[in-house]
Amino acid sequence: VQLQASGGGLVQAGGSLRLSCAASGHTFSSYVMGWFRQAPGKGRQFVAAITRSGGNTYYADSVKGRFTISRDNAKNTVNLQMNSLKPEDTAVYYCASRKTPVLRPTLGQMYDYWGQGTQVTVSS
Repeated sequence: VQLQASGGGLVQAGGSLRLSCAASGHTFSSYVMGWFRQAPGKGRQFVAAITRSGGNTYYADSVKGRFTISRDNAKNTVNLQMNSLKPEDTAVYYCASRKTPVLRPTLGQMYDYWGQGTQVTVSS
């Protein structure tokens, strides 16, 4: 199983970025997908998750209303649209996948596979 995250970069506060995660090696539509982030000196933090069909989404309170997670099961990709970015959004962002459904997939230990991360830097 491989998860390849991309789309990170440097953006000014108030700007937008769109992260993508391309999955291979498993039946993508069978997996719950999530995004997490880790800022320097801090622990891993849940950002957003989406169920296998895309029918349900979950967000951290800190990103609710600014970030949108979506998936395209035909293209084996999950996306994270990030708007109104703030300096505190600066982190390495990771995508992750989980084989079995679970209520509220918001904890890192719930996930089976992880991508390599993409850096997002928001300048003030």
